[in-house]
Amino acid sequence: MAAAQQDGAGSAEAVDIVDRAFAAALHVDGDTALDTGASLLAAGERAPTEAALTRRGEEFVSRAWQRGWLPADLVRHVRRQLAGPHVRLVETLISGETRRYEGLDGRWTAQLAALGTAAAPGAESGPAADRFTRATVTLELFRLLLRLPAIEPLGPPPGTPPSLLSTVHVSDSRALGRIRGLLAKAEATDYPAEAEALTAKAQELMARHSVDDAHLGEAAQAQAPGAIRIGVEAPYETAKAILLDAVARANRCRSVWNEELGFSTVVGFERDLEVVELLHTSLLIQGTAAMTGAEAGQRAAGRRRTKTFRQSFLLAYAHRLGDRLTATTARVTEETADAETLPVLAARDVAVTDEAERMFPRTRATRVRGASDHDGWHAGTAAAEAARWTRGRLQK
Repeated sequence: MAAAQQDGAGSAEAVDIVDRAFAAALHVDGDTALDTGASLLAAGERAPTEAALTRRGEEFVSRAWQRGWLPADLVRHVRRQLAGPHVRLVETLISGETRRYEGLDGRWTAQLAALGTAAAPGAESGPAADRFTRATVTLELFRLLLRLPAIEPLGPPPGTPPSLLSTVHVSDSRALGRIRGLLAKAEATDYPAEAEALTAKAQELMARHSVDDAHLGEAAQAQAPGAIRIGVEAPYETAKAILLDAVARANRCRSVWNEELGFSTVVGFERDLEVVELLHTSLLIQGTAAMTGAEAGQRAAGRRRTKTFRQSFLLAYAHRLGDRLTATTARVTEETADAETLPVLAARDVAVTDEAERMFPRTRATRVRGASDHDGWHAGTAAAEAARWTRGRLQK
């Protein structure tokens, strides 16, 4: 009994220390406030104080779920705003908080599986970090989590009854396997023309993939559009967001960019969303490689305006690729869709548009700036035009 009373007193003291540290550090900006809070935490008894911090951290994570955030969103946001120790800590808190749920939505399960290896308790700042440093990292993370804005929910939060959960999962279909293979080859080749031809073939398969879904008829119509969030990172985030929008539209989806939080939300049917994510990632890799090569030529000629060249390159690349991808989708639809499939495709387009407008009733067009470098624009257009193809094959 005496031991139990001692543990309870220690726990109460730890909670009081944590409360005072939070009052000092979380609601006030500046390093002085952080130092005060970290000093309070470092002076407390270690085990109960860290246990109290873990409980409070998991509460912050739970609030994030209620405000529309997903695990991948939270980790990406922490990575953008803070540093590695904070990312390891938030992953640990996410793993601990979600462990208490019996069932999770399919997308949650996939995102949790993709988290990095969770740091051991007490090692979030590295094995050599002292208690004051660890306390500072913890308070910096909690300050960020406390101030998270509400964002558009993409599905049921944890705790939803299993009967209401979706079964979203990464498809293992043969078509998507072929698409992944083509894009991997496009990323690996050193020849721009070959990369463009492989990407073109991948887009053709994506378009056929979507038409095949429409052939399911009533089953396809019964589905509802979903949404995913894709990170749009600096630098040149405007060009990257435009590229994602172009890829989304070419694959019967809609994209809305949140510049402040560094992501775009893509609305569409699940299998279309997956190919959008695949293609956008691949095109970013290919575009960056082509830009680096073109930039090297410019530097060899004595140019130094790297930033404007890159911005203009990527904008041109996104603009021209969007045209080509959309043209490929239109051609494949014309060749493969029949009188029964076309109304289904049209109904799916309407459903996607309606869902995007429901989720984002207030959007605005963004004025694009930065396409001021003629050489960069020309090089970006050339990269998107590097190959000519017919049915996915290079024309010689």
